[in-house]
Amino acid sequence: MSIYSLRMESDTGRLGEGVLAAIGNTPMVQLRKIVDLSGARVLLKLESANPTGSMKDRMAVEVIKSAVADGKLGPNETVVEYTAGTTGVSLAFVCAALGYRLHVVFSDAFSMEKRRTMLAFGAQITDVPSDQGKITEQLIKKMVATAGELSVQPGHWWSDQLNNQDAIRGYINLGHEIWDQSGGHVDAFVHAVGTAHSIHGATSALREHDQNVQVIAVEPAESAVLSGGQSGSHRIEGIGIGFIPPLWNPSLVNEIHPVSSSDAQKMARCLAREEGIFAGTSTGANVVAALDVASRLPSSATVVTLAVDSGLRYLSTDLFA
Repeated sequence: MSIYSLRMESDTGRLGEGVLAAIGNTPMVQLRKIVDLSGARVLLKLESANPTGSMKDRMAVEVIKSAVADGKLGPNETVVEYTAGTTGVSLAFVCAALGYRLHVVFSDAFSMEKRRTMLAFGAQITDVPSDQGKITEQLIKKMVATAGELSVQPGHWWSDQLNNQDAIRGYINLGHEIWDQSGGHVDAFVHAVGTAHSIHGATSALREHDQNVQVIAVEPAESAVLSGGQSGSHRIEGIGIGFIPPLWNPSLVNEIHPVSSSDAQKMARCLAREEGIFAGTSTGANVVAALDVASRLPSSATVVTLAVDSGLRYLSTDLFA
Protein backbone atom coordinates (compact mmCIF):
# COMPACT_ATOMS: atom_id res chain seq x y z
CA MET A 1 0.00 0.00 0.00
CA SER A 2 1.29 3.45 -0.85
CA ILE A 3 2.01 5.67 2.12
CA TYR A 4 0.64 8.59 0.11
CA SER A 5 -3.05 8.82 0.89
CA LEU A 6 -5.93 8.64 -1.51
CA ARG A 7 -9.21 10.40 -0.93
CA MET A 8 -11.15 8.15 1.40
CA GLU A 9 -14.51 8.94 -0.18
CA SER A 10 -15.71 10.26 -3.49
CA ASP A 11 -14.95 13.96 -3.87
CA THR A 12 -17.85 14.31 -6.27
CA GLY A 13 -20.24 13.27 -3.51
CA ARG A 14 -19.13 16.18 -1.32
CA LEU A 15 -19.04 19.02 -3.82
CA GLY A 16 -22.25 20.51 -2.42
CA GLU A 17 -20.51 21.16 0.91
CA GLY A 18 -18.30 23.83 -0.65
CA VAL A 19 -14.79 24.49 0.58
CA LEU A 20 -15.35 22.74 3.93
CA ALA A 21 -15.39 19.43 2.03
CA ALA A 22 -11.65 19.86 1.52
CA ILE A 23 -10.89 19.40 5.24
CA GLY A 24 -9.19 16.14 6.18
CA ASN A 25 -7.93 13.13 4.22
CA THR A 26 -4.47 14.70 4.21
CA PRO A 27 -1.49 12.77 2.81
CA MET A 28 1.06 10.87 4.86
CA VAL A 29 4.73 10.45 3.89
CA GLN A 30 7.66 8.47 5.21
CA LEU A 31 10.72 10.40 6.37
CA ARG A 32 13.70 9.10 4.40
CA LYS A 33 16.83 11.18 4.96
CA ILE A 34 16.91 12.33 8.59
CA VAL A 35 16.00 8.99 10.18
CA ASP A 36 18.25 6.29 11.59
CA LEU A 37 17.62 3.35 9.26
CA SER A 38 18.30 0.88 12.07
CA GLY A 39 15.26 2.16 13.96
CA ALA A 40 11.55 2.29 13.31
CA ARG A 41 10.04 3.90 10.22
CA VAL A 42 8.71 7.41 10.86
CA LEU A 43 5.57 8.59 9.08
CA LEU A 44 4.58 12.26 8.95
CA LYS A 45 0.97 13.22 8.25
CA LEU A 46 0.89 16.47 6.30
CA GLU A 47 -1.85 18.47 7.97
CA SER A 48 -0.57 21.46 6.01
CA ALA A 49 -2.68 20.04 3.16
CA ASN A 50 -5.88 21.23 4.86
CA PRO A 51 -7.49 24.35 3.30
CA THR A 52 -5.79 26.89 5.59
CA GLY A 53 -2.61 24.83 5.89
CA SER A 54 -3.31 23.57 9.42
CA MET A 55 -4.80 20.65 11.33
CA LYS A 56 -6.96 23.16 13.24
CA ASP A 57 -9.42 23.24 10.32
CA ARG A 58 -10.69 19.90 11.62
CA MET A 59 -11.43 21.34 15.05
CA ALA A 60 -12.90 24.61 13.81
CA VAL A 61 -15.55 23.08 11.58
CA GLU A 62 -16.63 20.66 14.32
CA VAL A 63 -16.85 23.41 16.96
CA ILE A 64 -18.87 25.81 14.78
CA LYS A 65 -21.24 23.22 13.34
CA SER A 66 -21.86 21.71 16.80
CA ALA A 67 -22.58 25.16 18.29
CA VAL A 68 -25.11 25.85 15.54
CA ALA A 69 -26.75 22.44 15.96
CA ASP A 70 -26.98 22.91 19.74
CA GLY A 71 -28.51 26.39 19.40
CA LYS A 72 -25.54 28.11 21.05
CA LEU A 73 -24.64 30.08 17.92
CA GLY A 74 -27.45 31.84 16.10
CA PRO A 75 -27.66 33.38 12.62
CA ASN A 76 -25.50 36.48 12.07
CA GLU A 77 -23.88 36.17 15.49
CA THR A 78 -20.18 36.64 16.31
CA VAL A 79 -17.79 33.92 17.45
CA VAL A 80 -15.16 34.99 20.02
CA GLU A 81 -11.89 33.19 20.74
CA TYR A 82 -8.38 33.75 22.03
CA THR A 83 -5.73 32.33 19.71
CA ALA A 84 -2.03 31.98 18.99
CA GLY A 85 -3.18 32.37 15.41
CA THR A 86 -3.58 28.85 14.07
CA THR A 87 -6.98 28.25 15.66
CA GLY A 88 -7.95 31.81 14.76
CA VAL A 89 -7.12 31.31 11.09
CA SER A 90 -9.15 28.09 10.97
CA LEU A 91 -12.11 29.65 12.79
CA ALA A 92 -11.97 32.67 10.47
CA PHE A 93 -12.00 30.34 7.47
CA VAL A 94 -14.97 28.32 8.74
CA CYS A 95 -16.88 31.42 9.85
CA ALA A 96 -16.38 32.98 6.41
CA ALA A 97 -17.62 29.81 4.71
CA LEU A 98 -20.70 29.53 6.94
CA GLY A 99 -21.57 33.23 7.23
CA TYR A 100 -20.54 34.12 10.78
CA ARG A 101 -18.38 36.93 12.13
CA LEU A 102 -15.28 36.27 14.23
CA HIS A 103 -13.61 38.41 16.91
CA VAL A 104 -10.23 37.03 18.01
CA VAL A 105 -7.88 37.96 20.84
CA PHE A 106 -4.32 37.82 19.52
CA SER A 107 -0.81 39.02 20.46
CA ASP A 108 2.43 40.29 18.97
CA ALA A 109 4.07 37.10 20.30
CA PHE A 110 2.76 35.28 17.24
CA SER A 111 3.53 35.57 13.56
CA MET A 112 2.43 38.41 11.29
CA GLU A 113 1.31 35.89 8.67
CA LYS A 114 -1.35 34.56 11.04
CA ARG A 115 -2.60 38.07 11.74
CA ARG A 116 -2.86 38.95 8.06
CA THR A 117 -4.59 35.68 7.20
CA MET A 118 -7.24 36.18 9.89
CA LEU A 119 -7.86 39.69 8.63
CA ALA A 120 -8.11 38.41 5.06
CA PHE A 121 -10.92 36.07 6.13
CA GLY A 122 -12.72 39.03 7.74
CA ALA A 123 -11.88 38.53 11.41
CA GLN A 124 -11.74 41.40 13.91
CA ILE A 125 -8.66 41.38 16.16
CA THR A 126 -8.11 42.65 19.71
CA ASP A 127 -4.45 42.57 20.78
CA VAL A 128 -2.89 41.69 24.13
CA PRO A 129 0.76 42.83 24.16
CA SER A 130 3.45 40.31 25.11
CA ASP A 131 6.70 40.71 27.05
CA GLN A 132 9.13 41.16 24.16
CA GLY A 133 7.49 38.47 22.05
CA LYS A 134 7.69 35.76 24.73
CA ILE A 135 4.96 33.10 25.00
CA THR A 136 4.15 32.84 28.72
CA GLU A 137 1.46 31.60 31.07
CA GLN A 138 0.63 35.21 31.96
CA LEU A 139 0.13 36.15 28.32
CA ILE A 140 -2.15 33.20 27.55
CA LYS A 141 -4.27 33.74 30.68
CA LYS A 142 -4.67 37.44 29.86
CA MET A 143 -5.77 36.53 26.33
CA VAL A 144 -8.28 34.00 27.67
CA ALA A 145 -9.68 36.55 30.14
CA THR A 146 -10.01 39.16 27.40
CA ALA A 147 -11.95 36.73 25.21
CA GLY A 148 -14.28 36.05 28.11
CA GLU A 149 -14.90 39.78 28.56
CA LEU A 150 -15.68 40.27 24.87
CA SER A 151 -18.07 37.33 24.79
CA VAL A 152 -20.60 38.94 27.18
CA GLN A 153 -21.67 41.36 24.45
CA PRO A 154 -25.07 40.64 22.91
CA GLY A 155 -24.94 38.34 19.91
CA HIS A 156 -21.49 37.01 20.80
CA TRP A 157 -20.58 33.37 21.52
CA TRP A 158 -17.25 32.27 23.00
CA SER A 159 -16.02 29.01 21.48
CA ASP A 160 -13.68 28.69 24.53
CA GLN A 161 -11.31 26.22 22.91
CA LEU A 162 -9.60 25.22 26.15
CA ASN A 163 -12.86 23.88 27.59
CA ASN A 164 -14.71 22.84 24.44
CA GLN A 165 -15.28 19.07 24.22
CA ASP A 166 -16.51 19.41 20.62
CA ALA A 167 -12.96 20.30 19.63
CA ILE A 168 -11.78 16.83 20.64
CA ARG A 169 -14.34 15.20 18.32
CA GLY A 170 -12.91 17.22 15.46
CA TYR A 171 -9.79 15.03 15.57
CA ILE A 172 -11.39 11.58 15.68
CA ASN A 173 -11.13 11.15 11.92
CA LEU A 174 -7.47 12.16 12.11
CA GLY A 175 -6.75 9.02 14.12
CA HIS A 176 -8.72 6.78 11.77
CA GLU A 177 -6.92 8.26 8.76
CA ILE A 178 -3.55 7.60 10.39
CA TRP A 179 -4.47 3.98 11.02
CA ASP A 180 -5.69 3.37 7.47
CA GLN A 181 -2.78 5.15 5.78
CA SER A 182 -0.19 3.30 7.86
CA GLY A 183 -1.62 -0.01 6.72
CA GLY A 184 -2.98 -0.71 10.19
CA HIS A 185 0.47 -0.58 11.74
CA VAL A 186 1.04 2.11 14.37
CA ASP A 187 3.26 1.37 17.34
CA ALA A 188 3.65 4.94 18.59
CA PHE A 189 1.89 8.25 18.02
CA VAL A 190 3.89 11.38 18.87
CA HIS A 191 2.27 14.82 19.08
CA ALA A 192 2.71 18.21 20.75
CA VAL A 193 0.22 19.55 23.29
CA GLY A 194 -1.48 22.94 23.22
CA THR A 195 -5.11 22.55 24.24
CA ALA A 196 -4.56 18.73 24.10
CA HIS A 197 -7.62 18.24 21.88
CA SER A 198 -5.77 16.85 18.87
CA ILE A 199 -3.68 14.32 20.80
CA HIS A 200 -6.75 13.12 22.71
CA GLY A 201 -9.03 12.86 19.68
CA ALA A 202 -6.50 11.05 17.49
CA THR A 203 -5.48 8.75 20.36
CA SER A 204 -9.05 7.68 21.09
CA ALA A 205 -9.51 6.69 17.43
CA LEU A 206 -6.16 4.89 17.20
CA ARG A 207 -6.92 2.86 20.30
CA GLU A 208 -10.21 1.73 18.83
CA HIS A 209 -7.98 -0.19 16.43
CA ASP A 210 -5.21 -1.17 18.85
CA GLN A 211 -5.20 -0.56 22.60
CA ASN A 212 -1.42 -1.01 22.67
CA VAL A 213 -0.55 2.10 20.62
CA GLN A 214 1.96 4.09 22.65
CA VAL A 215 1.24 7.83 22.87
CA ILE A 216 4.01 10.36 23.46
CA ALA A 217 3.07 13.96 24.29
CA VAL A 218 5.51 16.73 23.32
CA GLU A 219 5.93 20.03 25.18
CA PRO A 220 8.45 22.89 25.25
CA ALA A 221 11.41 22.07 27.48
CA GLU A 222 11.41 25.67 28.73
CA SER A 223 7.84 25.29 30.01
CA ALA A 224 7.54 21.59 30.79
CA VAL A 225 4.48 21.80 33.03
CA LEU A 226 3.05 18.45 31.87
CA SER A 227 6.28 16.84 33.06
CA GLY A 228 5.95 18.52 36.45
CA GLY A 229 8.36 21.34 35.66
CA GLN A 230 8.08 25.10 36.02
CA SER A 231 6.15 27.35 33.65
CA GLY A 232 8.41 29.48 31.48
CA SER A 233 8.67 31.38 28.20
CA HIS A 234 9.43 29.64 24.91
CA ARG A 235 9.29 30.16 21.13
CA ILE A 236 7.19 27.23 19.87
CA GLU A 237 3.96 28.82 18.65
CA GLY A 238 0.72 26.93 19.22
CA ILE A 239 1.80 24.64 22.07
CA GLY A 240 2.95 24.95 25.68
CA ILE A 241 0.36 27.31 27.17
CA GLY A 242 2.28 27.43 30.47
CA PHE A 243 -0.34 25.64 32.58
CA ILE A 244 -2.15 22.30 32.50
CA PRO A 245 -4.90 22.45 29.84
CA PRO A 246 -8.31 22.05 31.52
CA LEU A 247 -9.22 18.96 29.48
CA TRP A 248 -5.78 17.32 29.69
CA ASN A 249 -6.14 13.57 30.34
CA PRO A 250 -2.77 12.11 31.37
CA SER A 251 -4.22 8.59 31.46
CA LEU A 252 -4.24 8.58 27.63
CA VAL A 253 -0.50 9.31 27.42
CA ASN A 254 2.38 6.88 28.01
CA GLU A 255 5.24 9.39 27.98
CA ILE A 256 5.92 13.13 27.91
CA HIS A 257 8.84 14.34 25.82
CA PRO A 258 10.15 17.91 26.35
CA VAL A 259 11.82 19.55 23.33
CA SER A 260 13.64 22.88 23.44
CA SER A 261 12.64 25.79 21.21
CA SER A 262 16.11 25.76 19.69
CA ASP A 263 15.97 22.07 18.78
CA ALA A 264 12.44 22.45 17.39
CA GLN A 265 13.52 25.35 15.19
CA LYS A 266 16.60 23.51 13.95
CA MET A 267 14.50 20.50 13.02
CA ALA A 268 11.93 22.64 11.16
CA ARG A 269 14.79 24.04 9.06
CA CYS A 270 16.24 20.56 8.58
CA LEU A 271 12.90 19.20 7.37
CA ALA A 272 12.78 21.84 4.66
CA ARG A 273 16.35 21.31 3.48
CA GLU A 274 16.66 17.54 3.85
CA GLU A 275 13.13 16.20 3.31
CA GLY A 276 11.52 19.01 1.32
CA ILE A 277 8.84 19.40 4.01
CA PHE A 278 8.05 23.03 4.84
CA ALA A 279 6.54 23.29 8.31
CA GLY A 280 6.57 25.32 11.54
CA THR A 281 8.35 24.98 14.87
CA SER A 282 5.75 22.75 16.54
CA THR A 283 6.22 20.29 13.68
CA GLY A 284 9.95 20.46 14.33
CA ALA A 285 9.28 19.56 17.97
CA ASN A 286 7.09 16.65 16.89
CA VAL A 287 9.80 15.26 14.64
CA VAL A 288 12.59 15.67 17.23
CA ALA A 289 10.55 13.55 19.65
CA ALA A 290 9.44 11.07 16.98
CA LEU A 291 13.03 10.40 15.91
CA ASP A 292 14.01 9.76 19.53
CA VAL A 293 11.13 7.33 19.97
CA ALA A 294 11.96 5.60 16.68
CA SER A 295 15.59 5.11 17.75
CA ARG A 296 14.39 3.01 20.69
CA LEU A 297 12.16 0.73 18.61
CA PRO A 298 13.00 -2.08 16.15
CA SER A 299 13.01 -1.48 12.40
CA SER A 300 9.73 -3.39 12.15
CA ALA A 301 7.92 -0.72 14.19
CA THR A 302 6.11 2.41 12.98
CA VAL A 303 6.09 5.86 14.61
CA VAL A 304 3.58 8.45 13.39
CA THR A 305 3.62 12.19 14.00
CA LEU A 306 2.12 15.32 12.44
CA ALA A 307 3.24 18.21 10.29
CA VAL A 308 0.91 20.55 12.15
CA ASP A 309 0.96 23.46 9.70
CA SER A 310 2.89 25.11 6.89
CA GLY A 311 6.17 26.99 7.18
CA LEU A 312 4.56 29.76 5.13
CA ARG A 313 3.07 31.04 8.40
CA TYR A 314 6.48 31.78 9.88
CA LEU A 315 8.41 33.58 7.16
CA SER A 316 8.32 36.85 9.13
CA THR A 317 9.71 35.19 12.27
CA ASP A 318 13.26 34.20 13.18
CA LEU A 319 12.52 30.58 12.22
CA PHE A 320 13.51 31.08 8.57
CA ALA A 321 15.33 34.41 8.86
